[in-house]
Parts: sequence; C-alpha cells; structure tokens
Amino acid sequence: MPENTQATTTSSTGSIRRSSTRAPRKKKKNMIPFGVGLAVIIILIGILLGQKNATIGLFWTFGISFGFVLQKARFCFTASMRDPYLTGGTSLSRAVIIAFAITTIGFTAIKYGAFVKGLPIPGMGYVVPVSAATVIGAFLFGIGMVIAGGCASGTLMRNGEGFMMQWLVLVFFIAGSLWGAHDFGWWKEVFISKGPSVFLPDVFGWAGALALQLLVLLGLYVFATKYEQNKAA
Repeated sequence: MPENTQATTTSSTGSIRRSSTRAPRKKKKNMIPFGVGLAVIIILIGILLGQKNATIGLFWTFGISFGFVLQKARFCFTASMRDPYLTGGTSLSRAVIIAFAITTIGFTAIKYGAFVKGLPIPGMGYVVPVSAATVIGAFLFGIGMVIAGGCASGTLMRNGEGFMMQWLVLVFFIAGSLWGAHDFGWWKEVFISKGPSVFLPDVFGWAGALALQLLVLLGLYVFATKYEQNKAA
C-alpha cells in the first residue's frame, strides 16, 4: 500500500482503527526577530525625522500608530456599511457610531470654547452647502468603495499589508483626487453652491445640536444592535 494512502486495521476486539500518514504541518517561521528589527528601524527613522523637523517626526509617529491600530482593529468605513448586508454583523457599524459620538463631543467642546471667547470658530470652512450634488457624490463614492473593497483608511492599511489590488486602487484614488481638486472650482460654482448651508448650533443652539446628534447616533446604535440580533436568530 502506498505511504500516502490511509491504512485501516482491525484489532483483536473487532474495533476498527484508522491511521493516516499525512505529512505534518510545516512549522511556522518565527517572525518575532523580524518584528523587533522593524520596530527598531521605525524608531530610528522617527528620531532622525524628529531631529530635522519636530512636526515631521510627529507625523511619522502618529501615522505609524494610527496604521497599527487600523490593521489590528480591521477598521474600515466600507465594511461598517457592507457587513450588515453581507454577514449580518454590525460590530464595525457600532464602532463607527461610537467614534462619531466621541468626536461629536470633542469637536463641540472645541468649537463652543472658541465661540464663548469670541474667537473664530474652527472648522467653519467645512460647513458647505448641501445639494443634490452631495447625494449623487456620496452614492458614487459608495459604489467605488464597494468595488475597490475598502475606504481611504482601509485602502492605505491594506497597502501596508501588501495587497496588490489595493496598490492599484491607491493609484486611481490619487488620480481621481487630483482630478477632482483640479475641477472642484467649477463644480462648486455650478452645482455645490446652489444648496443651503446648515450649521446645527445656529438652528437648535449648542446644547440642542449636541443632544440631537447624540440621540440620532444612539438610535442608530440601538437599530444596529437589534438588526444583528434578528439576523442571528
């Protein structure tokens, strides 16, 4: 009988015993020395960059740390919207909602602090008109994210992991961003500027705007939790 076939033997008690001669699994390579070496290189590069320019050194440290967290958490905005439909899981969706809630409180504190001091409110340049262009752009961007298999943060994270498809996605992501930036003035004048600009504290007050947004996020969180429970039932 060939060595790679399964052998069957019968003992004196009549029981059947099967033995397999499959080759043992290949021992995984120890990656700890590689990881330690990479960490040392990252630290040395950070020190060198910090000596030349403290801001660049800070960017390097923050970028590496943020990428590490993204990779370990598998955090991706696309997955947070896609997983509920594909798998019924909403863990990433709820994580995004929690992140929105935390940033809502933080940014409200920063903006309100400037407001009460009579200083210019930071970030007001991002309060832009809402129009049909916003809806159409969001829809097209969502389609692109699903086809590409990741959002901007997910694409960058998977580039670091070595996914070749995401390298191609990154090339077209950059090309599309440059093209959009080049033509943005025309789009803003013809389409975007036609809609109204809404700053919630102007409508509901600072406390009311904060409470309203947190209530909406809470409702979405409860809905996501119930949705996953119903899918699992």
